[in-house]
Amino acid sequence: MRARPEGVSESDVRLALAEGWRIDAVALRYAAVGGGSYHWVVHDACGEPWFVTVDDLDDKAWLGKNRPAVMAGLRSRMEMALALRREADLEFVVAPVPGYDGATVRPVGPRHAVAVFPFLGGTAGRFGQVLPAAERATLVDMLAALHGSTLHRSTLAGAPVAAIGLARREALDAALRDLGQPWRAGPFAEPARALLAAAADRVRRLLEVFDRQAEVVRTRECVITHGEPHPGNVMRVGSRLMLIDWDTVGLGPPERDLWWIIGQAGAASRRYADLTGRAVDPAGLAWYRLRWALDDISAFVNQLRTEHRRTADTEHAWLALKETVAGLTGFRCPPMRPPASPPASNC
Repeated sequence: MRARPEGVSESDVRLALAEGWRIDAVALRYAAVGGGSYHWVVHDACGEPWFVTVDDLDDKAWLGKNRPAVMAGLRSRMEMALALRREADLEFVVAPVPGYDGATVRPVGPRHAVAVFPFLGGTAGRFGQVLPAAERATLVDMLAALHGSTLHRSTLAGAPVAAIGLARREALDAALRDLGQPWRAGPFAEPARALLAAAADRVRRLLEVFDRQAEVVRTRECVITHGEPHPGNVMRVGSRLMLIDWDTVGLGPPERDLWWIIGQAGAASRRYADLTGRAVDPAGLAWYRLRWALDDISAFVNQLRTEHRRTADTEHAWLALKETVAGLTGFRCPPMRPPASPPASNC
């Protein structure tokens, strides 16, 4: 996130770190990296570096419909990441550091939550970049290990389930019904309305395809998935690759992760099948690609249709909306077939 969070000062962050983790933060540097969260690099009194994340509870709709639900959802996902690191011994999982009372997430004010992570002296990839073949193969290996991981029964009992539907579907449906009158909520509201109006028929058709095939997705086998293992969430630390940003972790079909790195049947698909014994479904990959596009459109439309100002973040939302809508041209999502026999656990 480029702008700093409204309503959270560095003093608030210092206090949360002191109370929750007993970290005496003597130096804080805001890091405008990634998307969806706010980040600081913090050094304590001993010179130890930490990576601190602050999340806006009003901006994580996939975790819940209100702030308490989002806080609970964020906490359950951070605890899942910690279990994957400790119980499943997945060393590539960058898990949060528990506070002195064991909590992985703590509130900072009424609207935000803070978590602490180890500082990694490495470099993150960029969203949209193409990984070299060797790194793509390593990422396939990591996902195969994640999808095959086992946790204690008590941990799995409370495991979050990745949503099949769109987090802001109601907002997108409302926007599609409201295209006949101007949107006046901010500088990008009317351009967003015009863009969506021009693509409305295409968006509605793809929503119908999405809904129809979602019923098949719900019958698929579930594994533990990261949710967004794209290059922007891959860090290179020395000779190792690490996966960061686990607030999307949840039980879901393997294709929820695999579409990010497997475009079609090929070497990566065969490698995953050899490692796991599971064939990759190209139709499932296409459906999750469609889901990502529709989810982005609903999120950006919601952001630009509601009250906003011209900021670096709203400019990014407008440009990303244009790019995502343009990408729907010629999009095909082949039909999926239900499994021949019920899986051991479905979604």
